[in-house]
Amino acid sequence: MIEVNPRSSRTVPYISKVTGIPIVPLATKVITGSKIRELGYTPGLQKEAGYFAVKMPVFSFEKIRGADISLGPEMKSTGECLGIAKTFDEALYKAFLGAGINLPKYKNMIMTVRDSEKEEAIEIGRRFANIGYTIYATKGTADALRAAGVPAKPVKKIEEESPNLLDLILGHKIDLVIDIPPQGADHSRDGFVIRRNAIETGVNVLTAIDTAEALITSLENTDQHHLTLIDIAQL
Repeated sequence: MIEVNPRSSRTVPYISKVTGIPIVPLATKVITGSKIRELGYTPGLQKEAGYFAVKMPVFSFEKIRGADISLGPEMKSTGECLGIAKTFDEALYKAFLGAGINLPKYKNMIMTVRDSEKEEAIEIGRRFANIGYTIYATKGTADALRAAGVPAKPVKKIEEESPNLLDLILGHKIDLVIDIPPQGADHSRDGFVIRRNAIETGVNVLTAIDTAEALITSLENTDQHHLTLIDIAQL
């Protein structure tokens, strides 16, 4: 059991919109004694919709100076956005757009991951390379990528002489930083500096492999120049 409380979360309006079920009015009537069947609903699954809907959290780390953007179990999102389309991949891509991740731009990215994530990171790097991205990585990650046949350009750590990773970020030519911090508290000051400077420079930063996999999946399978329009007033 995670939580039990008598409230309506901010997810409810999204669910009501995409299912067409007026959840709040129905819940109000149920609280006052009405039965679900009396309100015109029966047990079972909602009929299958002709579209996919993806809800994605939105973060505002760039507005909070000095905050680390690495995610944990605590709530850090400041809102949510919704992507709707006829296919899952396009809905996912629209959700990323709504969350402020608008790619590709320069098709340059930085990867730096801990050893336990390198195997999954290699496949993600391969997929980004296949859609035309140039990958920069610190030595350990670059060696792992190149050993697996994924082209990667090694870049010096931030404590080393210029040009180094920080110079690359501040050069305004990077689309994306995939930086996977260690479990728990981030004991790597380098990682914090990388993420913080990237966010303040307007670079998208991902700190989880599954988010990176979702992003590359949406980029691989969506025509960014021909997105479909869905009139949410007609859902």
